[in-house]
Amino acid sequence: MKPITDLEKIMDVLPNTPKMPVLFLGHGTPMNAIEENEYTLGFKKVAKTLPKPTTIICVSAHWLTKGTKITAMENPKTIHDFDGFPQDLYDVKYPSKGNSSLAKETQKILLPNTNLELDYDWGLDHGAWSVLKHLYPKADIPVLQLSIDYYKPALYHFELAKKLTKLRSKGVLIIGSGNIVHNLKRLDSNTSKHDWGNVAREKLNNLILNEDFNPLLDYQKLGKEVQLAIPTPDHYYPLIYALGLKEKGENIELFNDSLQTPKISMTSLKIS
Repeated sequence: MKPITDLEKIMDVLPNTPKMPVLFLGHGTPMNAIEENEYTLGFKKVAKTLPKPTTIICVSAHWLTKGTKITAMENPKTIHDFDGFPQDLYDVKYPSKGNSSLAKETQKILLPNTNLELDYDWGLDHGAWSVLKHLYPKADIPVLQLSIDYYKPALYHFELAKKLTKLRSKGVLIIGSGNIVHNLKRLDSNTSKHDWGNVAREKLNNLILNEDFNPLLDYQKLGKEVQLAIPTPDHYYPLIYALGLKEKGENIELFNDSLQTPKISMTSLKIS
């Protein structure tokens, strides 16, 4: 008997829903988790436009692995993966449930080309919970985290995201959480908000809005400002997942589109 690995048969296990939007959220400093500012208000505003998801899958810049993993525990822990912040930030808990059955179905969807490992150790890092607590403060939606295989190029992540598209019609909200401009090591004593960060932000935004995704997959060739904006791809790859999930005829809407610091863009987007 032929094994049941066909995508349509797997997807029949999950009930159909109207297609969920896709988000990419610029999460910025961990302090955004406990502050109210223009960006956290932006998260709350976009949350009001979203249908209630059955489950959230978050691709966070802060879970980098060799190979791709997905959390499969029933009660993911809140991970405080940072140092030197006020105690109030370490006291934050985001007690959402997991969804082990969806993790297992997602594993099947990606076979045979992608070996998705079920993970029972990680939890929710601040790339996930620092934004989710503004979107869903009651923590009443199950959350899974999908890791970023740091040894793969942008195209790999773009194509992997495409394989997850049908989950959007099963009530799953997929969120990428990172920052398009993110260079904490850049030492510019006279850097202003109108320097390389904004040049890179505008260049990348134009490509996103024009749906010119190929240059975004080959971002190293987009000039010195973009190279400064993306010195390492960890915070950039969550954007690539969001773009890979976009389907024909959908719109891309930017929000929170400014630099929180000269080195971090909070630019976020909604695809629907």
